[in-house]
Amino acid sequence: MSVPYEYETAYEPQSAEQNSPHSPQEHLERLLRRAMNSFDLPDDTIGRLDSAVAYDSSLHSAHHSAGLHRETYRHTWLLADAGALTLWELAHNTGPGSHPQYELYADEEEAGVATSRLPLPPDTPSAACEQPVVLQLPVAHEPRHTYVPDDSADHGRRLLRRAENSVSEGRPGEELERLLRSAFAHQITQAFGRPCLVGEARLCFSLYEHAFLLFDGSELSLWEVEHTVTPDKRHRCEVYASEEAARAAMEQRARNMPQQRAK
Repeated sequence: MSVPYEYETAYEPQSAEQNSPHSPQEHLERLLRRAMNSFDLPDDTIGRLDSAVAYDSSLHSAHHSAGLHRETYRHTWLLADAGALTLWELAHNTGPGSHPQYELYADEEEAGVATSRLPLPPDTPSAACEQPVVLQLPVAHEPRHTYVPDDSADHGRRLLRRAENSVSEGRPGEELERLLRSAFAHQITQAFGRPCLVGEARLCFSLYEHAFLLFDGSELSLWEVEHTVTPDKRHRCEVYASEEAARAAMEQRARNMPQQRAK
């Protein structure tokens, strides 16, 4: 059903795609802050949402008459174990002063009972206005890595801070740093490949993949090169956005090394 303008100014749900800068946990915190009965929700339900990787909301049912309105929303989170969890939000202005009020329930039946207590006609059939929940996930396959939930966004920031190569030398820029803010799990693995050969010298580098799992279900990798191929043999860390760029930089440094040592 169509939603009146006066309702839109009070509360307008947005899809997960529209709210992509916010994490699923931030959406939950917003709902809990405004709900009058958030303390009644089971602790284990809220705890499960710590592992949420995606979020979406939809209008389930609504009624508007004589300046009063009532809407029920379905808020769904996709969890890291591929399960889903739904909370039901009742929004209305039937209280004193017609101020917007919000209630949150873990069960659809409980939300229906709360709705029946309001001084409004019976609930609008859900088929009339229910919208399908579509969780926006850019990948439909299993993650390539075995991730460990941790303070992964901070790990990404620290990795980029210690990188000594500049953006012009292949260091990831602001766009990738922005994406890393939504990382909630990561894995570090050492990558193996051919060594760099310069004449008779065999120069070895250490190459690591830092793989991150983001809240929207996508994966992102940074490639860290560690070496001492410097004029003073000082340890150096460089970070690149792709394995190809990291290996190309390794080979380039190996080729330039004899010239640097000759100076």
